[in-house]
Amino acid sequence: MPTRDFGAGLVPAHQHSNGGGWVADTARVATESYVGPDALVFGSAKVYGNARVEGSAAVYGNAEIRDNAVVKDNCKAYGECLISGNSVCMGTAFIYDQARVGGSATCGGNAAVHGYAFVAGVAIIGGTTDQTTERHS
Repeated sequence: MPTRDFGAGLVPAHQHSNGGGWVADTARVATESYVGPDALVFGSAKVYGNARVEGSAAVYGNAEIRDNAVVKDNCKAYGECLISGNSVCMGTAFIYDQARVGGSATCGGNAAVHGYAFVAGVAIIGGTTDQTTERHS
């Protein structure tokens, strides 16, 4: 049985069939979702639909990523957060607690979206012009 250290010791894990990233056996990732080779999904996290976890991003705790959402770069999504719709979380952003990011929102740079925050529509939180235009290219 393969194992992987997600930061707190070795746990049973496998490489996702779509992208090759590591997924703890306690997490759920849909076959059609993408987990890139350097990305991590662990804890009780869930990734559904056409959602993508790319770069060195990590999704853990009870976080849920779904629809066409993208978590990339060094972004961390954890706690009970939900990232959905066509939203993109990138850079070194932290999305956690009960935070919700949806619609076509972009969270980037060093943004921290947490507590009961709700970011939606076409909102852009954090980042620089280069990071926010990257989403639209």
